[in-house]
Amino acid sequence: MDLPHHGYRASAKPRARAAPHTGDPLLFEDTSSAAPPMNNQGYYTPGYNMGGAPVGGPGDAGVNKLFADPMASAAMMYGSSLANQGKDIVNKEINRYVSVNKLKYFFAVDSKYVMKKLLLLMFPYTHQDWEVRYHRDTPLTPRHDVNAPDLYIPTMAFITYILLAGMALGIQKRFSPEVLGLCASTALVWVVIEVLVMLLCLYLLSVHSDLSIFDLFAYSGYKYVGMIFTVLGGLLFGSDGYFLALTWSSCALMFFIVRSLKMKILSSLSNDSMGAGATAKPRLRLYITVATAAFQPIIIYWLTSHLVR
Repeated sequence: MDLPHHGYRASAKPRARAAPHTGDPLLFEDTSSAAPPMNNQGYYTPGYNMGGAPVGGPGDAGVNKLFADPMASAAMMYGSSLANQGKDIVNKEINRYVSVNKLKYFFAVDSKYVMKKLLLLMFPYTHQDWEVRYHRDTPLTPRHDVNAPDLYIPTMAFITYILLAGMALGIQKRFSPEVLGLCASTALVWVVIEVLVMLLCLYLLSVHSDLSIFDLFAYSGYKYVGMIFTVLGGLLFGSDGYFLALTWSSCALMFFIVRSLKMKILSSLSNDSMGAGATAKPRLRLYITVATAAFQPIIIYWLTSHLVR
Protein backbone atom coordinates (compact mmCIF):
# COMPACT_ATOMS: atom_id res chain seq x y z
CA MET A 1 0.00 0.00 0.00
CA ASP A 2 1.41 3.28 -1.12
CA LEU A 3 1.64 6.15 1.30
CA PRO A 4 0.66 9.62 0.26
CA HIS A 5 3.52 11.92 -0.60
CA HIS A 6 2.41 14.63 1.83
CA GLY A 7 2.14 12.43 4.87
CA TYR A 8 4.28 12.56 8.02
CA ARG A 9 6.62 9.67 8.74
CA ALA A 10 6.66 9.16 12.50
CA SER A 11 9.34 6.59 12.54
CA ALA A 12 11.98 8.63 10.70
CA LYS A 13 15.38 8.00 12.17
CA PRO A 14 17.95 10.76 12.53
CA ARG A 15 20.81 10.51 10.04
CA ALA A 16 23.99 9.47 11.84
CA ARG A 17 27.22 11.45 11.18
CA ALA A 18 30.17 9.29 10.21
CA ALA A 19 32.99 9.17 12.74
CA PRO A 20 36.41 10.32 11.56
CA HIS A 21 38.75 7.61 10.40
CA THR A 22 41.35 6.96 13.10
CA GLY A 23 43.13 4.01 11.63
CA ASP A 24 46.33 5.75 10.46
CA PRO A 25 48.11 8.43 12.50
CA LEU A 26 48.21 11.90 11.03
CA LEU A 27 51.59 13.05 9.74
CA PHE A 28 50.77 16.73 10.17
CA GLU A 29 48.40 18.48 12.50
CA ASP A 30 45.29 19.88 10.84
CA THR A 31 45.27 23.61 11.41
CA SER A 32 42.62 24.45 8.84
CA SER A 33 40.06 25.02 11.57
CA ALA A 34 42.08 27.95 12.88
CA ALA A 35 41.89 30.00 9.72
CA PRO A 36 42.32 33.75 10.12
CA PRO A 37 39.17 35.90 10.02
CA MET A 38 38.17 37.41 6.72
CA ASN A 39 36.29 40.59 5.97
CA ASN A 40 33.34 41.11 3.62
CA GLN A 41 35.56 41.47 0.56
CA GLY A 42 37.19 38.07 1.14
CA TYR A 43 40.57 39.34 2.38
CA TYR A 44 42.30 38.57 5.66
CA THR A 45 41.81 41.19 8.29
CA PRO A 46 44.87 43.40 8.76
CA GLY A 47 46.89 43.09 11.93
CA TYR A 48 46.52 39.33 12.10
CA ASN A 49 49.82 37.58 12.85
CA MET A 50 50.17 34.43 10.77
CA GLY A 51 52.63 33.05 13.34
CA GLY A 52 49.89 32.68 15.90
CA ALA A 53 50.57 35.67 18.13
CA PRO A 54 48.78 38.96 17.54
CA VAL A 55 50.77 42.01 16.55
CA GLY A 56 51.65 44.14 19.48
CA GLY A 57 51.37 41.20 21.87
CA PRO A 58 53.41 40.47 24.95
CA GLY A 59 56.40 39.26 22.84
CA ASP A 60 56.93 42.65 21.19
CA ALA A 61 56.30 44.40 24.44
CA GLY A 62 59.05 42.34 26.09
CA VAL A 63 61.55 43.16 23.35
CA ASN A 64 60.71 46.85 23.49
CA LYS A 65 61.03 46.77 27.24
CA LEU A 66 64.44 45.12 26.94
CA PHE A 67 65.78 47.80 24.62
CA ALA A 68 64.16 50.55 26.65
CA ASP A 69 65.87 49.36 29.84
CA PRO A 70 69.09 51.40 30.30
CA MET A 71 70.72 48.64 32.37
CA ALA A 72 70.19 46.09 29.60
CA SER A 73 71.59 48.48 26.99
CA ALA A 74 74.64 49.16 29.15
CA ALA A 75 75.20 45.43 29.65
CA MET A 76 75.04 44.83 25.90
CA MET A 77 77.51 47.62 25.21
CA TYR A 78 79.86 46.31 27.89
CA GLY A 79 79.73 42.80 26.47
CA SER A 80 80.46 44.11 22.97
CA SER A 81 83.45 46.09 24.23
CA LEU A 82 84.79 43.02 26.04
CA ALA A 83 84.49 40.98 22.85
CA ASN A 84 86.38 43.61 20.85
CA GLN A 85 89.10 43.82 23.50
CA GLY A 86 89.47 40.04 23.50
CA LYS A 87 89.78 40.00 19.74
CA ASP A 88 92.47 42.70 19.83
CA ILE A 89 94.42 40.81 22.50
CA VAL A 90 94.33 37.57 20.48
CA ASN A 91 95.49 39.34 17.32
CA LYS A 92 98.25 41.08 19.25
CA GLU A 93 99.53 37.81 20.70
CA ILE A 94 99.44 36.14 17.29
CA ASN A 95 101.35 38.99 15.68
CA ARG A 96 103.83 38.87 18.53
CA TYR A 97 105.07 35.44 17.48
CA VAL A 98 103.90 35.15 13.88
CA SER A 99 103.49 38.19 11.67
CA VAL A 100 100.45 37.48 9.55
CA ASN A 101 101.34 40.18 7.03
CA LYS A 102 104.86 38.82 6.69
CA LEU A 103 103.50 35.30 6.35
CA LYS A 104 101.26 36.45 3.50
CA TYR A 105 104.37 37.70 1.71
CA PHE A 106 105.72 34.14 1.41
CA PHE A 107 102.49 32.90 -0.18
CA ALA A 108 102.19 35.75 -2.72
CA VAL A 109 102.87 33.51 -5.72
CA ASP A 110 101.29 32.74 -9.06
CA SER A 111 101.51 29.87 -11.53
CA LYS A 112 104.24 31.60 -13.56
CA TYR A 113 106.46 31.97 -10.50
CA VAL A 114 105.88 28.35 -9.47
CA MET A 115 107.00 27.05 -12.86
CA LYS A 116 110.09 29.26 -12.89
CA LYS A 117 111.00 28.30 -9.33
CA LEU A 118 110.66 24.57 -10.00
CA LEU A 119 112.87 24.89 -13.05
CA LEU A 120 115.38 26.88 -10.99
CA LEU A 121 115.43 24.21 -8.29
CA MET A 122 116.07 21.40 -10.77
CA PHE A 123 118.30 23.31 -13.25
CA PRO A 124 120.06 26.08 -11.27
CA TYR A 125 123.35 25.97 -13.15
CA THR A 126 122.42 28.41 -15.90
CA HIS A 127 120.91 31.02 -13.60
CA GLN A 128 123.06 34.15 -13.33
CA ASP A 129 121.43 36.78 -11.13
CA TRP A 130 120.80 35.40 -7.59
CA GLU A 131 120.26 38.69 -5.79
CA VAL A 132 116.87 39.38 -4.23
CA ARG A 133 115.37 42.57 -5.60
CA TYR A 134 114.12 45.38 -3.38
CA HIS A 135 111.73 48.26 -3.84
CA ARG A 136 112.13 51.07 -1.31
CA ASP A 137 113.94 48.84 1.20
CA THR A 138 111.20 46.21 0.87
CA PRO A 139 111.86 42.91 -0.92
CA LEU A 140 109.66 42.20 -3.88
CA THR A 141 107.04 39.50 -3.51
CA PRO A 142 107.86 36.07 -4.94
CA ARG A 143 105.53 36.56 -7.88
CA HIS A 144 107.70 39.48 -9.00
CA ASP A 145 111.11 37.98 -8.14
CA VAL A 146 112.06 34.36 -8.76
CA ASN A 147 114.96 34.66 -6.28
CA ALA A 148 112.65 35.50 -3.38
CA PRO A 149 111.99 32.59 -1.01
CA ASP A 150 108.44 31.36 -0.62
CA LEU A 151 106.56 28.88 1.54
CA TYR A 152 103.98 27.82 -1.03
CA ILE A 153 106.24 25.42 -2.91
CA PRO A 154 107.64 23.78 0.29
CA THR A 155 104.12 23.34 1.68
CA MET A 156 102.69 21.83 -1.49
CA ALA A 157 105.81 19.71 -1.98
CA PHE A 158 105.53 18.35 1.56
CA ILE A 159 101.90 17.32 0.99
CA THR A 160 102.80 15.77 -2.36
CA TYR A 161 105.67 13.87 -0.76
CA ILE A 162 103.34 12.38 1.85
CA LEU A 163 100.84 11.30 -0.82
CA LEU A 164 103.63 9.84 -2.95
CA ALA A 165 105.03 8.00 0.06
CA GLY A 166 101.61 6.49 0.73
CA MET A 167 101.37 5.34 -2.88
CA ALA A 168 104.87 3.83 -2.76
CA LEU A 169 104.08 1.98 0.46
CA GLY A 170 100.79 0.78 -1.01
CA ILE A 171 102.52 -0.62 -4.10
CA GLN A 172 104.88 -2.54 -1.83
CA LYS A 173 101.99 -3.81 0.34
CA ARG A 174 103.45 -2.00 3.36
CA PHE A 175 100.93 0.79 3.75
CA SER A 176 99.40 1.58 7.12
CA PRO A 177 98.25 4.84 8.71
CA GLU A 178 100.91 4.50 11.40
CA VAL A 179 103.73 4.18 8.88
CA LEU A 180 102.45 7.11 6.83
CA GLY A 181 102.10 9.26 9.96
CA LEU A 182 105.64 8.35 11.02
CA CYS A 183 106.90 9.30 7.57
CA ALA A 184 105.17 12.70 7.69
CA SER A 185 106.29 13.52 11.23
CA THR A 186 109.89 12.50 10.51
CA ALA A 187 110.07 14.71 7.43
CA LEU A 188 108.66 17.66 9.36
CA VAL A 189 110.87 17.18 12.42
CA TRP A 190 114.05 17.10 10.36
CA VAL A 191 113.21 20.45 8.79
CA VAL A 192 112.50 21.98 12.21
CA ILE A 193 115.81 20.65 13.58
CA GLU A 194 117.69 22.02 10.59
CA VAL A 195 116.15 25.47 11.02
CA LEU A 196 116.89 25.54 14.75
CA VAL A 197 120.53 24.59 14.13
CA MET A 198 120.82 27.32 11.51
CA LEU A 199 119.38 29.91 13.89
CA LEU A 200 121.78 28.83 16.62
CA CYS A 201 124.78 29.05 14.31
CA LEU A 202 123.80 32.47 13.03
CA TYR A 203 123.33 33.68 16.60
CA LEU A 204 126.69 32.35 17.77
CA LEU A 205 128.46 33.90 14.80
CA SER A 206 126.61 37.21 15.26
CA VAL A 207 125.54 37.28 11.65
CA HIS A 208 123.51 40.42 10.96
CA SER A 209 121.44 39.61 7.92
CA ASP A 210 117.83 39.91 6.84
CA LEU A 211 117.30 36.16 7.08
CA SER A 212 114.15 35.41 9.05
CA ILE A 213 112.83 32.13 10.36
CA PHE A 214 110.42 32.02 7.42
CA ASP A 215 113.34 32.35 5.00
CA LEU A 216 115.10 29.42 6.66
CA PHE A 217 111.97 27.28 6.53
CA ALA A 218 111.60 28.13 2.85
CA TYR A 219 115.17 27.21 1.92
CA SER A 220 115.03 24.08 4.04
CA GLY A 221 111.66 23.05 2.63
CA TYR A 222 112.83 23.14 -0.97
CA LYS A 223 114.37 19.71 -0.41
CA TYR A 224 110.88 18.21 -0.68
CA VAL A 225 110.97 18.94 -4.41
CA GLY A 226 114.12 16.87 -4.76
CA MET A 227 112.61 14.14 -2.61
CA ILE A 228 109.59 13.90 -4.91
CA PHE A 229 111.84 13.69 -7.96
CA THR A 230 113.95 11.00 -6.28
CA VAL A 231 111.00 8.82 -5.25
CA LEU A 232 109.45 9.10 -8.72
CA GLY A 233 112.75 8.02 -10.28
CA GLY A 234 112.87 5.00 -8.00
CA LEU A 235 109.27 4.00 -8.64
CA LEU A 236 109.58 4.31 -12.42
CA PHE A 237 113.11 3.01 -13.05
CA GLY A 238 114.03 0.99 -9.97
CA SER A 239 117.17 1.38 -7.91
CA ASP A 240 119.25 2.72 -10.80
CA GLY A 241 116.72 5.45 -11.47
CA TYR A 242 116.54 6.21 -7.75
CA PHE A 243 120.26 6.82 -7.34
CA LEU A 244 120.47 8.76 -10.58
CA ALA A 245 117.60 11.03 -9.50
CA LEU A 246 119.13 11.32 -6.02
CA THR A 247 122.45 12.45 -7.45
CA TRP A 248 120.89 15.02 -9.76
CA SER A 249 118.49 16.51 -7.20
CA SER A 250 121.17 16.61 -4.50
CA CYS A 251 123.71 18.43 -6.67
CA ALA A 252 121.09 20.87 -7.93
CA LEU A 253 119.81 21.60 -4.43
CA MET A 254 123.31 22.08 -3.01
CA PHE A 255 124.17 24.52 -5.79
CA PHE A 256 120.91 26.38 -5.21
CA ILE A 257 121.41 26.61 -1.42
CA VAL A 258 124.99 27.83 -1.70
CA ARG A 259 124.17 30.52 -4.25
CA SER A 260 121.05 31.67 -2.39
CA LEU A 261 122.54 31.76 1.13
CA LYS A 262 125.71 33.34 -0.20
CA MET A 263 123.72 36.49 -0.92
CA LYS A 264 122.28 36.42 2.61
CA ILE A 265 125.10 35.26 4.90
CA LEU A 266 128.38 35.98 3.17
CA SER A 267 127.30 39.40 1.95
CA SER A 268 126.77 40.45 5.57
CA LEU A 269 130.56 40.45 6.06
CA SER A 270 130.76 43.89 4.48
CA ASN A 271 128.12 45.17 6.87
CA ASP A 272 130.05 43.86 9.86
CA SER A 273 133.48 45.02 8.62
CA MET A 274 133.43 48.02 10.94
CA GLY A 275 132.59 45.99 14.03
CA ALA A 276 134.84 44.59 16.70
CA GLY A 277 134.79 41.10 15.22
CA ALA A 278 135.51 42.16 11.66
CA THR A 279 138.43 39.81 11.22
CA ALA A 280 136.94 36.96 13.24
CA LYS A 281 134.97 33.97 11.96
CA PRO A 282 134.60 34.87 8.28
CA ARG A 283 135.47 31.31 7.32
CA LEU A 284 132.94 29.90 9.73
CA ARG A 285 130.19 31.68 7.86
CA LEU A 286 131.35 30.03 4.67
CA TYR A 287 131.47 26.69 6.47
CA ILE A 288 127.94 27.16 7.73
CA THR A 289 126.72 27.82 4.20
CA VAL A 290 128.51 24.82 2.73
CA ALA A 291 127.48 22.55 5.62
CA THR A 292 123.83 23.52 5.15
CA ALA A 293 124.06 22.62 1.47
CA ALA A 294 125.92 19.37 2.13
CA PHE A 295 123.32 18.33 4.69
CA GLN A 296 120.54 18.23 2.09
CA PRO A 297 121.55 15.01 0.25
CA ILE A 298 121.82 13.16 3.56
CA ILE A 299 118.27 14.11 4.55
CA ILE A 300 116.92 13.33 1.10
CA TYR A 301 118.44 9.85 1.17
CA TRP A 302 117.33 9.26 4.77
CA LEU A 303 113.71 10.15 4.03
CA THR A 304 113.37 8.40 0.67
CA SER A 305 115.50 5.26 0.76
CA HIS A 306 112.88 3.20 2.61
CA LEU A 307 110.24 4.05 0.04
CA VAL A 308 112.01 2.44 -2.92
CA ARG A 309 113.00 -1.22 -2.91
